[in-house]
Amino acid sequence: MTTRPRFAPLLLAALLLPATAQCAAPAAAAGASSMPVNTFIGTQDEGNTFPGAAAPFGKIQVSPIADHYAGYRYSDKRIRGFGHSFLSGAGCWEQGGQLSVLPVTGHIGPGGDFDTSKADSFDHKRYAAEYSHEGEVGQAGYYQVKLTSYGGITAEATALTRAAAERYTFASGTATGHVLLNLGQANERHSVIGSEVKVLDGRSVEGRIVTKSFCGGAKYSTWFRIVFDQPVVAHGIWDDRGGWPGVDGPSQQGEAKPHGVWLSFDLGKGTAVTAVSAISHVDAEGARINLQAEGMEAGKPLAFDAMKAKAQREWQRELSSVRIEGGSQDDRTVFYTALYHALLQPMTGNDADGRYRGYDDLVHSAKDWTYYEYFSLWDTYRAQNQLLALLRPQRARDIANSVLKIREQGGWLPRWGYASFETNIMTGDPVTPFLVDLWRFGALKGREREAYAALRENAFGVPAFSIRPQGRSGNPSYLRDGFVQYDRSFISKGMDTDPHHGASATLEYALADSALAHMAKALGHGKDAQLLAQRALNWRKVWDPSVVDAPTGQRGFPRPRLPGGGWFADVGSGFDPRGDHGFHEGTAWQYQWLVPQDVPGLAAAMGGTAQAQRRLDQFFDYDAVLADPAAVRKSWVVGPYSYYSQFRYNPNNEPDLHAPWMYTLMGQPWKTTTVLRAAETLFANGPSGVTGNDDLGTMSAWYLFSALGMYPDAPGSGRFLLHAPRFARAEIDLPQGRVLRIEAPEAKPGERRFVQSVNWAGRPLSRVWLDWEQLQAAGTLKYQLAPQPDTAGWGTRGRDLPRPPAGITP
Repeated sequence: MTTRPRFAPLLLAALLLPATAQCAAPAAAAGASSMPVNTFIGTQDEGNTFPGAAAPFGKIQVSPIADHYAGYRYSDKRIRGFGHSFLSGAGCWEQGGQLSVLPVTGHIGPGGDFDTSKADSFDHKRYAAEYSHEGEVGQAGYYQVKLTSYGGITAEATALTRAAAERYTFASGTATGHVLLNLGQANERHSVIGSEVKVLDGRSVEGRIVTKSFCGGAKYSTWFRIVFDQPVVAHGIWDDRGGWPGVDGPSQQGEAKPHGVWLSFDLGKGTAVTAVSAISHVDAEGARINLQAEGMEAGKPLAFDAMKAKAQREWQRELSSVRIEGGSQDDRTVFYTALYHALLQPMTGNDADGRYRGYDDLVHSAKDWTYYEYFSLWDTYRAQNQLLALLRPQRARDIANSVLKIREQGGWLPRWGYASFETNIMTGDPVTPFLVDLWRFGALKGREREAYAALRENAFGVPAFSIRPQGRSGNPSYLRDGFVQYDRSFISKGMDTDPHHGASATLEYALADSALAHMAKALGHGKDAQLLAQRALNWRKVWDPSVVDAPTGQRGFPRPRLPGGGWFADVGSGFDPRGDHGFHEGTAWQYQWLVPQDVPGLAAAMGGTAQAQRRLDQFFDYDAVLADPAAVRKSWVVGPYSYYSQFRYNPNNEPDLHAPWMYTLMGQPWKTTTVLRAAETLFANGPSGVTGNDDLGTMSAWYLFSALGMYPDAPGSGRFLLHAPRFARAEIDLPQGRVLRIEAPEAKPGERRFVQSVNWAGRPLSRVWLDWEQLQAAGTLKYQLAPQPDTAGWGTRGRDLPRPPAGITP
């Protein structure tokens, strides 16, 4: 049994405080079972999170749809409906919001408020409700908002893994309330290709919505069933011709066609109407099974408050597995909201009976395990994957198994898997570091050979043109010449392909090869291991020592290479390391640090360790950040999509997330701390409190590692680099009742404290990392911190670094 900490009462008290959009202070509308989570964090400035209700790794989410393509932006003025499927923090358009539901009042009929003679009366952009942030509540597992249109309606939502509930409370004195189920519209820019619906009886509706999703991706189906706790007294179906009172369907509509159902309720005996719903990606029966398994009790819809209590108990179990001490209520709310966001995905893919839709579009079954969907691997391989392996090892095993099932059923390993298809979004080879880390962490036990075969196929080949995945589409030139050629005319199967970003793809491939070399060696594939280790140095093939960044005078940068081997140059101007050619969502300045597998070689390429350290200082604008941590809002990249014409650190995107720890790997760990404390100022308890897209929990996981005092090193290494924690004390529950304790008594959120010494399991630790096996053994990691750094102390000697660059004191 896990030993609880001495400060558990403090945490449990925090778990009982409600969270509102602006701060963690109590809101009058909040319930007593709320948690220190503010789901509005990230709903502004392209964080792309959603404020509504969801379960940990849940299949269904209920959240408001407003004007933004991700669903809801805090500054939006009207709510179009409450959708039933959302991603957290993704950057692509065409996502989420299927089955848009809105409670309304008024007359439905010819010439009425909802004119059945006019199809556009049922456009959710037209009938959208105004709402108030006053009293709006976003907690883990619960959402509430007051719609100020239609006489005032309070909307609430809660969710379990496979079923959700909404409660709509109409104004006192309202005789009749209506609920609109809009199948033909979803989130802004998310195209509904087709839909069908049938009113089943006096309380139930079911249907199917087909959407074309995610940056021009494929079509897929969402089946739903929704049941009400009150009898329907009138209903109808609308389509592209108008409304049809009293009809049950089935009704079908095609692409971009208006389509939906209205349901009317007599409010004479009560002003609240509860709807319980479930979805499936398998079939209509799957939605029924999910609803029966989690949304019904004794043949009736589960009461809203009962489902809410279940949802919040589940979140309390999840959140209380990591316990922190120190900091303000805002500090704790930011921390636990980051943990909340990191535990939302990947999403449960199989229905309650185990069935799921595979990448072959056939129905398969997961027996005694959970199949997961939605894999944003280019993002999550950098931090969120390692966090889940540490905190949720059983889920990590099922996640790894799910990725292998995608290979088995879809013909190739995924890159960005959305529902039941490969999107081919982003570039590089993220699945290799993702799976190799899971192997290193024990999540592939018993399936090592299968996993290695799939990874080797990916690393040494290219998928057939006849199947959807692209794999490493740059492999032909990479395997032949050691670099991915830069070729903007290369034919892509999706929006992105590696040769369109040849230089960054080469760096990503080399990092992936380094990771796979670890696995090959451990499994006895010596020749593969040797070859892959050599390929891990291919970053040097795109390093041009002649490139000069004129404003800074820095010499030597990665540079795209053309078919035939020549260096790319803009017509009439040469190559600019701040430019947009050859690098995916970044510049040569940002991607130059993506070489954690060869820090000595990188330092040498930059002119030696001292020069590399000075380049890091320029990259982070270190002097300005040291003088004032708030300088990051001017010195660093500010816009969430400001990828190019940049030479500074971009805290809003993934390619340079690891860059603060390059200081540690080059013998200056105190500078890592300076940069992290400055970066943490960008995470705040408010709608703009996430840096850039949260990318399915990636930025949140980065923050958690930063705050806890450790961060994963190069994929496959099993190392976690150490740095000064943000909080005085943390405890992390591990399997079999073990507890990892992190203590830093001198730590104070908002103030810099630097590592003077580290003690692990009662013994001094001079090196800058712990291995995975040490973390799993649990124990106490204790930091002694001080207001000023010791620039010749802990972590500055070569023997204490994984691979020290030349020039570091031995």
